[in-house]
Amino acid sequence: MAGMAAFSTQRNGACRPRGWRALAEGPLPALALAALVLVAPLASAGEAAPAWAVWAAAAVAGGSFVTALTSARRPWAVRRRIPQALVLLLAVVTVAATAAFPAGDWFTLYSLLAVAVAAVMPLRAAPALIAVTALAGGAMQAAVSGSWSDALWGTGVTSLLAGMTTYGFRRMAEVIADLARTRQQLAAAAVSAERLRFARDLHDLLGHTLSMVVVKAEAVRRLAPRDTAAAVRHASDIEAIGRQALTEVREAVTGYRDASLAFELDTARAALATAGIECVVEESGPALSPETDMLLSWVVREGVTNVVRHSGARRCRITVRRDVDPVLAEISDDGAGGDPAAASGSGLRGLRERLAAAGGRLRATSLPGGFVLAAEVPHAGVEAGP
Repeated sequence: MAGMAAFSTQRNGACRPRGWRALAEGPLPALALAALVLVAPLASAGEAAPAWAVWAAAAVAGGSFVTALTSARRPWAVRRRIPQALVLLLAVVTVAATAAFPAGDWFTLYSLLAVAVAAVMPLRAAPALIAVTALAGGAMQAAVSGSWSDALWGTGVTSLLAGMTTYGFRRMAEVIADLARTRQQLAAAAVSAERLRFARDLHDLLGHTLSMVVVKAEAVRRLAPRDTAAAVRHASDIEAIGRQALTEVREAVTGYRDASLAFELDTARAALATAGIECVVEESGPALSPETDMLLSWVVREGVTNVVRHSGARRCRITVRRDVDPVLAEISDDGAGGDPAAASGSGLRGLRERLAAAGGRLRATSLPGGFVLAAEVPHAGVEAGP
């Protein structure tokens, strides 16, 4: 009966079994069960008149049972309700055969019908239909034989157990299929989240680092003709920045990179000074939790990178307020008002996603006399200072 239940689960999109499982869940179990159930009725074919009617009824019953279960695996057949129609045909043949051949042991067809109902009919309706099948079989046998004991134990209980056992296997198969689909969805979601994390980290790391390399390279080009020593120092900085970028990329790949707000503020001062932009840093308040500190370090990194690359500013102010709720980090400049592409680019989009995950928010405002990037993180992420 476990094989019978499998016919209904294949239409839900689960992978088709292979090898011996395909054999076990194919039409052979249905054929075997039909043959086993029809042995007793066919044994009385010689006693019935006419015998061809007995064989015809058995053929229609067995054929409708096997076809109903096998067609339940075909989406096109399910859409046309062919399996349900075949179960209805089996029910008609079962009632007609037990009424037309009372001397034969045709009441076993009710067990076959209960299995078909459990395997094919809608899950919510199947238990009630199984109970109706068992009651109908018991009532028919009681009417024919006059024995309620035989009707109850010979047909009613047997049909009920056959149907409910098949229904239980079907429900178990449905649950297993749902779990398999859920596992696949969770795996796909985990891969997508990891790709998004890596894309954000790679943009934030390389966007900032390459901007500093470009600024330093321009300084080398300007200073090389007249100040070789200064040009060499900037070239050494390029080498150090490149080595640091390699380390950060390796850490981003393994997912263990932790940014530091203090480090990013120092890096921002150096990058802005190299670009010829005056940098003013204002900090207040106690120390932050590692999570909040890391979030604000990403904000400072992205904001300063945009100032160097897009603003054309002469002055940049970085404000970090740890003593307010929510904690505030703001990068403003007196440049041309910011590049619209930068205000909606992947870097700021990644920052918004990071902050939103922590309950914070990001504002990017282009002004006539500059550009302001402000990030707010809930005060729950702040640790008390010493």
